[in-house]
Amino acid sequence: MAIGQSDNSLSKEEVDLLALVKSVWNHRKTIFIIISIFVCFGVFIALMTPNEFSASSIFVPQTAESNKSVGSLGGLASIAGINLSGTGAGTEIPLSLYPKIVSSVTFKKALLDVQLHVEGVETPVTYSNYFDKIYTPGVLGLITKYTLGLPGLALQALKGEAEASVVQTPQGLIRISEKDSQHFKRLEKQLSITPNEKEGFVTLSFTLPEPMMAAQMAQFSQELLQNEVIAFKISNAREQLKFTEARFVEKKDEFEQIQARLSNFRERNQNIASAAMQNQLQRLEAEYNFAFGIYTELAKQLEQAKLQVAKDTPIFSVIQPATIPSEKSAPNRSIILIVFVVLGVIVGVGFVVGVELLHVVKDKWHTKEKDLNKDLI
Repeated sequence: MAIGQSDNSLSKEEVDLLALVKSVWNHRKTIFIIISIFVCFGVFIALMTPNEFSASSIFVPQTAESNKSVGSLGGLASIAGINLSGTGAGTEIPLSLYPKIVSSVTFKKALLDVQLHVEGVETPVTYSNYFDKIYTPGVLGLITKYTLGLPGLALQALKGEAEASVVQTPQGLIRISEKDSQHFKRLEKQLSITPNEKEGFVTLSFTLPEPMMAAQMAQFSQELLQNEVIAFKISNAREQLKFTEARFVEKKDEFEQIQARLSNFRERNQNIASAAMQNQLQRLEAEYNFAFGIYTELAKQLEQAKLQVAKDTPIFSVIQPATIPSEKSAPNRSIILIVFVVLGVIVGVGFVVGVELLHVVKDKWHTKEKDLNKDLI
């Protein structure tokens, strides 16, 4: 009995499935119309989406490694009586922190102020001025701006015109204007940095509507990132160098003053006869020797600090420099059309199946109502 029931349910499902397929085939014209509408939307979006160009560069940070990095500098320093074996190798920045540096406010603010040569514009313009005054988003961008972006435009109109600069409060905190915040959001989408910790290289790319601008921004971003890494890397050694230079200048002045006093004393007292004058000469010579010893030691430390700064300064080997792209990176119009065709098929079949299921539910509901009425009668 159970086997008979299962066979009956299977045959029922097969009949329902065949009926569903038949219904889809019968309404193929409706499905074709829906697919055609989606294809038209896809063609419109594919044609109206502005071209984008990506410029990228690949570089390898060459970091110092304790005693190995000293090399010939250590040999030259040992001749001058300077020992570099005990100096530290500085603070290394892992490649995983490079995206954090790029996403910082100061880094993005520097990108807003970079001067760019734009085709068709005689004088260089900044990144922010280009997107504020020159760039046009196109038909699709305008439609998006005045439909999906309409609430934001209304809110901006109520707030009024915001200041177009990043200001620093007296407490040292940074306040970002609304306009710069919009530029920052755009930069986050356009600038991409991918560190490869396994191979030890970094890939940086920049995407913009114009190929020359993309290459310029990629090159500037690379140089700015390298300068930030160098500044952080040698910060300790540079502070030590400043301190040593200040002490060296101070002790040099003291040594020259004592040297002048001793020279004047010897010129005035060439034939010293009294013991008091002899004691004064010995005191001056002792002060001179003491000052000369400190001066000499600080001179060695100053040279050591300079060598340490040079040793800690990382060198970036550029494997692939940023070049002007010759082909667009986006949009991929064939992919856009394929996506819309697939969406049209899914929506068309889904619409037909949904309508058919709705009719089935209605028929079952009417059948139940009739049966209920019969039972009541």
